[in-house]
Amino acid sequence: MSDPTDQPLVIFTPSGKRGRVAPGTSVLAAARQLGVDLDSVCGGRGICSKCQVTPSYGEFAKHGVTVREGALSDWNAVEQRYDDKRGLPKGRRLGCQACVMGDVVLDVPPESQVHRQVIRKSADTRPMVMDPATRLFFVEVAEPDMHEPSGDFERLSAALAEQWEVTGLTADPSFLRKLQGALRKGGWQVTVAVYRDHTGAAPHALEIWPGLHEGGLFGLAIDLGSTTIAAHLTDLETGEVKAASGLMNPQIRFGEDLMSRVSYVMMNPGGEKELTEAVRGALADLAGALAEEAGIDPSLIVEAVVVCNPVMHHLLLGIDPTELGQAPFALAVSGALSLPASDLDLTTINPRARAYLLPCIAGHVGADAAAVSLATAPELSEELMLVIDVGTNAEILLGDRTRVLACSSPTGPAFEGAQISSGQRAAPGAIERVEIDPATKEPRFRVIGSDLWSDDPGFAAAIAQTGVTGICGSGIIEAVAEMRMAGLLDPSGLIGSAEQTGTPRSQPEGRTHAYLIHDGSAEGGPRITVTQGDIRAIQLAKSALYAGARLLMDERGADRVDRVVLAGAFGAHISPKHAMVLGMIPDAPLDHVSSAGNAAGTGARMALCSVAARRQVEEGVTKITKIETAIAPRFQEHFVAANAIPHAVDAFPELSKIVDLPAVSFNSGDGASGGRRRKRR
Repeated sequence: MSDPTDQPLVIFTPSGKRGRVAPGTSVLAAARQLGVDLDSVCGGRGICSKCQVTPSYGEFAKHGVTVREGALSDWNAVEQRYDDKRGLPKGRRLGCQACVMGDVVLDVPPESQVHRQVIRKSADTRPMVMDPATRLFFVEVAEPDMHEPSGDFERLSAALAEQWEVTGLTADPSFLRKLQGALRKGGWQVTVAVYRDHTGAAPHALEIWPGLHEGGLFGLAIDLGSTTIAAHLTDLETGEVKAASGLMNPQIRFGEDLMSRVSYVMMNPGGEKELTEAVRGALADLAGALAEEAGIDPSLIVEAVVVCNPVMHHLLLGIDPTELGQAPFALAVSGALSLPASDLDLTTINPRARAYLLPCIAGHVGADAAAVSLATAPELSEELMLVIDVGTNAEILLGDRTRVLACSSPTGPAFEGAQISSGQRAAPGAIERVEIDPATKEPRFRVIGSDLWSDDPGFAAAIAQTGVTGICGSGIIEAVAEMRMAGLLDPSGLIGSAEQTGTPRSQPEGRTHAYLIHDGSAEGGPRITVTQGDIRAIQLAKSALYAGARLLMDERGADRVDRVVLAGAFGAHISPKHAMVLGMIPDAPLDHVSSAGNAAGTGARMALCSVAARRQVEEGVTKITKIETAIAPRFQEHFVAANAIPHAVDAFPELSKIVDLPAVSFNSGDGASGGRRRKRR
């Protein structure tokens, strides 16, 4: 028996895994033997090229090894053929062809790792590790034999078990109808897409192609919101987003907020069917549009992950949401669901595609909050972190390593541009940034689609195609906060008259006043104003948001938080300073306020790309404490106090370091003096 120390030492980077293998062992076999993350779809046949490695030669003091020429077997014909056909990066070898002959250090590049980490820019979100439920397997299937009367599916199952250790394969009749043609066309070599989730259920065959399939495999990460639906078409091999799009939720015609939709169902027997059909139709249309945009065959979309609030969750599943409209807000089902996508009428993707719905936390805190938690990880924070997912129904999380709390707050659609007189969704032409000079009271603004401000040379030419069409959520937040900082708006939210504010832009509108941001009427465009009604809509929305956060802080016995993370479709576009002036969020140092973008959508992508993330979120929601705002005695008290801008009683010491808010009051006509002015940085 040979001495193991005579065997070559193999060291893989970046994992650092090492071990000795018999001379002549392929690098791919060595990787599997040592538990190294080296990808392969073709099972070592030199076809797929996913097992590429880069050998390093020379003295490695760190590893205590010297790597000499000849540490790997010579470049062979299979590698040459692949290099001629597609090209191998300089220095790379195919792990299934190169064999270990001596001590060697091998680097596994990111694209060759099965569980590759997708680097993400935000420090507030977890890295995404590729570990998808659906994977491709290339197999050679035994041909039928008169003496061995087994079916083609049984022989395919045996090949998967023998070559990939995938046992107990199941399939739908529609898959079986494709099986024989694919096997014969591929000369008994086929690629199979197999779905294996984290539950231990039997693996399920979703699709089959003759020979080696290299056209990719895709999934949809869907954030199904009350007002907007966002979806990301994601490559299940790399995690790359191939296309992203959104549309308005067509259920809006039944009611802008969730409770009005529940009321519609209660008042109209069978109304839930209409709501279900509307949203399912929208998802199918969105999926088809994304496939077209990315230029891929829709049948390559084999999975969909959906996150949504509890009412949307029930309506998507075709469940009457009436119970969610009254205490104790009972869910029909709260756990995660894995089901055929066809059960949700997702007919524009692969007919055998699977859908996964993240778990709901409670009757008013849904799978979207679970997804936000997965993406932002408050339970890992050393600091007390407040996460606010700003939307029609705001999801709020507060926690650290010791405990995480959650609640939902009904903000309404004002932050998304709805219920605002000149409001619109974020699209080219919409005002997204606003500044008001505190001395002249003159505004300037930026619109989506141009980096120029309205007073910059060339602005008119830059926006000639779109024009100025309205104001979106981030724009209205900045406009109201700027009006407060410029002394156009008093702490109660009242807009002053022209005499009180000293600007003709404060214009009478009935018994109240409005502030004119832009007048495009001369060119046939809109007059964009902030009306008293707009201010009230924003006050109601931000008060609900702040009151929800305060409830969680009360539960934790905290008067302040260490860190604030703004999430939501436009969370990335909200200015922390303006949000704090408005009183949307509690006082905190501005450099401790950050954005996680669409964290619910990110959480959906994480669950799409990783079965480990699904396990994580299912376990995580059981540890989150739910606070019910609808029955909390202090919610109304907090809500009323939060109506003031920024707040009636809570101090904002961090904000006061950078902003002096004018002490104006327009109720009694005594605001003409204007009071103190803010500090400009």
